Amino acid sequence: MFKLINNSKCFSRNSVFLVFLFVIHTVHFNSYFVNGLLEEEKQPTFLTAGVGDHIAFNCELDFPHEIEIPYSLHWYKHNQEIFSVYEGTKNVLEEYQGRIQLLNSGKNGFGKGSINVTNIRETDSGWYECRVMFPNRSPVSRNNGTWFYLTVDGANLLAIPPMNITILEGEEAYFPCITKNMDTKVSWFKDGVPLNEYLDLSHRSWQSDNGSLIINPTAMGDLGEYRCEAINENGESQSARAYLNVQYKAKVVYAPREVFFAYGRPALLDCHYHANPPLTNLRWMKDGYLFDPYNVQGVFYRRNGSLYFSRVDESHNGQYACTPYNDLGTAGPSPNINVVVRRPPVFTVKPHNLYLKKLGETVDMHCDAIDGDGVHKPIIKWSRKDLAPLPAGRHIIQGGNISIEKIQVDDRGLYECTATNEAATITVETELMVENIAPRAPYNLTANSTQNSVIIRWVPGYIRPYLEYSIWYRPTDTQEWRTMRILSSKTTEGIITNLTPNREYEFMVLSQDKHGDGMFSKALRIFTKKENGDFPDYAESRSTIGAFQQIGAPVNLSVKLTTEGYLVTWDPPNFGREILKTYMLQWTKGPNEILVGTTETKENYYIVQNLDEDETYYFQVLAVSTNEYEARSSKYVLTIPAYKKIKAISIGIIIAIAILGSAFAGLFYARKKWCLEYISGSDSRKPMTS
Repeated sequence: MFKLINNSKCFSRNSVFLVFLFVIHTVHFNSYFVNGLLEEEKQPTFLTAGVGDHIAFNCELDFPHEIEIPYSLHWYKHNQEIFSVYEGTKNVLEEYQGRIQLLNSGKNGFGKGSINVTNIRETDSGWYECRVMFPNRSPVSRNNGTWFYLTVDGANLLAIPPMNITILEGEEAYFPCITKNMDTKVSWFKDGVPLNEYLDLSHRSWQSDNGSLIINPTAMGDLGEYRCEAINENGESQSARAYLNVQYKAKVVYAPREVFFAYGRPALLDCHYHANPPLTNLRWMKDGYLFDPYNVQGVFYRRNGSLYFSRVDESHNGQYACTPYNDLGTAGPSPNINVVVRRPPVFTVKPHNLYLKKLGETVDMHCDAIDGDGVHKPIIKWSRKDLAPLPAGRHIIQGGNISIEKIQVDDRGLYECTATNEAATITVETELMVENIAPRAPYNLTANSTQNSVIIRWVPGYIRPYLEYSIWYRPTDTQEWRTMRILSSKTTEGIITNLTPNREYEFMVLSQDKHGDGMFSKALRIFTKKENGDFPDYAESRSTIGAFQQIGAPVNLSVKLTTEGYLVTWDPPNFGREILKTYMLQWTKGPNEILVGTTETKENYYIVQNLDEDETYYFQVLAVSTNEYEARSSKYVLTIPAYKKIKAISIGIIIAIAILGSAFAGLFYARKKWCLEYISGSDSRKPMTS
């Protein structure tokens, strides 16, 4: 009876042991799976820097539920805390004082826990760890440990490099540059220029026996980057850099004695100052009294402290002075600036809007002006609007009039007459046209295509009245040309529709005026897209067109995940490399291929960062030639898995299996207890035998 009950109603030890092994194996498998996904995140980052250089340690903070909460940041080197920050309070180990700063979060791709270590020394090499604590929640720490290993190279000459210093103007500045060998020669540079080329600075600075630099006294112009370069007997060299920050009271550096304002026009009165630390306040005085723009209608403060007058009138005449302030105070007010309100010039004679002449003729254009007060005479000048010089030896200016003799083709264009007095400059335009000259051909043709249409854009040869354009186009495998007229003379683009997908077309633009046809532009060839939206392989199907040589598309486009981001690489075009100007990289996402980013580079690689998980991205590279022709590569499709979702699901599976294992263990214990009680009760009910 005991054997029957034990076999049918109680779990055997072997069965329970097998269940227990299954649970342990499943938990181990899922832990291995999750750890495999996160293995790349746990890999340390190896960095290299030279003595005297600086290095940035990038530390991303992992907030619970991705919601930022109060935290304390800690940096360790070989388990010794070297830097920490909490609620704005920073603690720095003495060895790193003045050499370690917290980077601005979210800029240049650095995380909120990133730091920058400057003036690297030999002793800075080793293991570093970034760690974050959450004092107001449980647990107080998360998986935020980020490891770095720093290797210091090039430490063969310098023992102690210079370090950044901040001092007040007039104090002494000391930059150490101590070498390991006293026979090593040390030279100093400021902003890349030898120190002895700064005449004023060289008289206030000298170099000590150990190579260190001393500046005494310092001036505000001494602010900048200083570099010491050490060279030994064998010609080996090593350099280190440091920055000198000279602080001083805000001071006025320039103030004009007299400024003219144009009556009825806007005006700006500047206060030319220098301030380090930055400006905190700026005060204006007028005629010896405080001038507050907030109490004067039509006068406003600009962000830099300048006074802006929206409409000048006679009441703005007077003596002005400005006084700048910063955290250190002020060096005093500026000298008085005499503001004089003067009426702007007024044209009394204007040239005609248009002068039409034939080759070899003479044109006379008249212009004259007076000051607004009717007393003074402004200065009158003639010039070409395109900044080209007036025809040498063929033009005469008398007063405000200009005469151009023996007109040539190049004389056509826009001319300007300007009248200037102390307060303002006014301008009037006129155009000189030469008869029987066809317009210059359009140039710089560019195109974008779809499956059934092409958009053509160009730059006009001349901008002039009565100018018309027509687009000539044909499939490259036929001889018949078609034309489309552009109705507006101000339009420099056209759309050609009803084209065949996946077919190459040739385009030219003709400019015309009422005197006759001009010249055709250079030809441009482009493919329409395939029916699936992709471009054909240009490297196989495109050909050159005489002088307007084309370029092939980039090939072998690929995208790989690296520690710094997604590395996009490609190979140069198979033809047209000699006219390659630059590459344009574009990446889109989603089924609608929404544009995410675009960049221009001359290299054949680029690192793209901050791509979203659980998204599909499309990459494409354009090769741009010197004549602005574009050739597109085939698209590369990149699908980024939802790592965070996989991590969450895996953790959920582990928790569920652990709960299931606990339930099995509880059930086993209950069944075992019940079996023992049942067997014990059965034994007690057995009849006694004599």
